[in-house]
Amino acid sequence: MDIKSMTLDELKDACQQMGEKPFRAKQLYDWMHHRLAGSYDEMTNLSLAFREKLKEQYPLTCLEKVQVQESKIDGTRKYLFRLSDGNVIESVWMKYHHGNSVCISSQVGCRMGCRFCASTIGGLVRCLTPSEMLDQIYRIWEDTGERVSNLVVMGTGEPMDNYDNLVRFVRLLSSQEGLNISQRNITVSTCGIVPNMYKLADEGLQITLALSLHAPDDETRKTLMPIANSYSLSEVLPACKEYYKKTGRRLTFEYSLVQGVNDNLDEAKRLTALLKDMQGHVNLIPVNPIKERDFVQSDTGHIQAFKNKLESKKIHVTIRREMGRDIDGACGQLRRRHTQEMQNPDGLSQEEN
Repeated sequence: MDIKSMTLDELKDACQQMGEKPFRAKQLYDWMHHRLAGSYDEMTNLSLAFREKLKEQYPLTCLEKVQVQESKIDGTRKYLFRLSDGNVIESVWMKYHHGNSVCISSQVGCRMGCRFCASTIGGLVRCLTPSEMLDQIYRIWEDTGERVSNLVVMGTGEPMDNYDNLVRFVRLLSSQEGLNISQRNITVSTCGIVPNMYKLADEGLQITLALSLHAPDDETRKTLMPIANSYSLSEVLPACKEYYKKTGRRLTFEYSLVQGVNDNLDEAKRLTALLKDMQGHVNLIPVNPIKERDFVQSDTGHIQAFKNKLESKKIHVTIRREMGRDIDGACGQLRRRHTQEMQNPDGLSQEEN
């Protein structure tokens, strides 16, 4: 295991194995997770000999900032980071009146195949380590100089497909010795991997679970999300109920509105029936168009009518505020464009080649 992914107790054991006193672990943990050091050379209260041993035995995860796009509309920043193996991932920093929020990736690529998502084009490369998830937040905090108060794991990847690393990441991020971000300010999205939803309910965490729903029935959902072929709504929704029962945390139901696919009032009516006994709220998302798909964003009138229909049946609903609309807004777009440019530096299309 890499050193930044270790708990404090695991770090104490590692230090002792290197012949160091246990208190060195606390200093090291503080440097990595509180002072957000990017290299061992910054850790000046550790001896030079200890730092050299650390360099030899435990390479320190520190993401390289490749590119930053900043919205001229609302100041949203989209980051492209390079990992130690050369892969790239993206993260987003958003400024709200209630504080700063960061959206991070949990995998390089994704194998879930959701039709409206650019992240899944090209499939899954690998899962991120806890330290690689943490360091997205750390490098953004360092770059902006502003505290991050809210965290959403909704970037590239399916968090529940990287379950063990996700849970370790949440515990490290919320630890009192680190950034101590409240678990209640952490939201994890899932397309509905049912067994791991039940596992998460038993972890004793207080994070918010967001289900990518996107349709009121299995038939429509299968056209948008291949995972619906493995887990039906009759399996997914009971897992949501169990999560609320075990944690007391209300769920968020994400619903991307695609023109002519899932945005008519009949579907709104069926959605109210589906969710009438659920503890949570619906977050309507105007879908971000991507060039590889022919999906079109629902117009404002359809979105408002859909919202009104849900509210008329006492369903709590919000419309996601579109952040960074003038930059590569859809999840996975910036990474995909960068990868294409690296593969085709002359800027020629496949047809031109």
